Amino acid sequence: MKSLIRIATILALAVAVPNSGTAAKRNMNDAARDGEAGARHAVFVQTNNPTGNAIAVYDRGSDGMLTFVGSHPTGGNGSRAIGATSDPLASQQSLLYDRSHRLLFAVNAGSDTVSVFDVDGDQLELNQVVPSGGPFPVSVAVHGNLAYVLDAGLAGFVSGFRIEQDGVEPIDGSTRTLGLANTNPPFFLSSTAQIGFTPDGKHLLVTTKSLGMVDVFAVRQDGQLSVQPVRNPEAPLPFPFLFGSDRLLVLVNAGNSSVATFTVGQDGALSPAGAPVSDGQAAACWIVEARAFQYVANTGSNDISQYRVRGDGSIELVNATAASGIPRATDMTTADGGRFLYVLSGGSGTVYAYSVGPNGSLTLIQTVPVPDGANIEGIAAN
Repeated sequence: MKSLIRIATILALAVAVPNSGTAAKRNMNDAARDGEAGARHAVFVQTNNPTGNAIAVYDRGSDGMLTFVGSHPTGGNGSRAIGATSDPLASQQSLLYDRSHRLLFAVNAGSDTVSVFDVDGDQLELNQVVPSGGPFPVSVAVHGNLAYVLDAGLAGFVSGFRIEQDGVEPIDGSTRTLGLANTNPPFFLSSTAQIGFTPDGKHLLVTTKSLGMVDVFAVRQDGQLSVQPVRNPEAPLPFPFLFGSDRLLVLVNAGNSSVATFTVGQDGALSPAGAPVSDGQAAACWIVEARAFQYVANTGSNDISQYRVRGDGSIELVNATAASGIPRATDMTTADGGRFLYVLSGGSGTVYAYSVGPNGSLTLIQTVPVPDGANIEGIAAN
């Protein structure tokens, strides 16, 4: 119990509008334009303001520098998990860009809704605001034409949507409960952290922190999930994850600030591939991949660690402090094929921009303030 309280103390420092979209905005020709010379690109930051959530948009230059363009209301409200400070929702992927459909998904934890924006370069147009399916949405996952939302309040829920030409439509009967016993808003340490699909789209994963569990649902061809998930104990505090280029699950455990790798079996069971490697920092809670390296944000020690995960699942800590001096570093995103890394600072309400060298080294190129950034949560790029 004392160790759990100590971990909680460290992590507490961390952590109905008209449908105006059209199919033409999200067809394959539009998606191809992302790579055209002269096309405008952007970095998006969610303000998560409890009295009016918004997306701050920054034009991204070819040198990675950011220029503030404007803010777009989401049509909903942000919120804050109980006990959370620098990362109000205590989650990863609260803001998600779907490149194939040119959509930006943003959770409104205070309104129990999800906003869906059409994206055209550095321009946003609010398409929909839809109920998330439960209380306190914190994370979104997309695979093909499926989107699933994770709600962290009360029992915890996942709910599915189908991405259509004119927006998203709820999948009837898709909501599943995680059987938790949280409040609403939930206590940040006992809440769910992230939702995500396996690369083949056949399974959907959910991490729950102090429960020490990775739940794995089977995804049926009709988009529905298995009635119950396979429950994989991964104590003490599994938080963010990604799937590397080799399709291995790369999982960060915030309780011991470590990274481990797993394979996901067809039966939903996780099998260790690489032994956990700690970065020796405090409260590792977010992870991204760039230039074949993995970067972990340590909100308790205000820095970023650099890892390399090999094809056999083995893990190397390349640099425990690849970047430092980021007050309460939280969520991250990459851009331009991994040439740039952008990190939210929950302690200063700013974005730290880095160039990523061929060897994975990080060079700070800019810090930019986020207007209304006292509650920032979630960052994405196109």
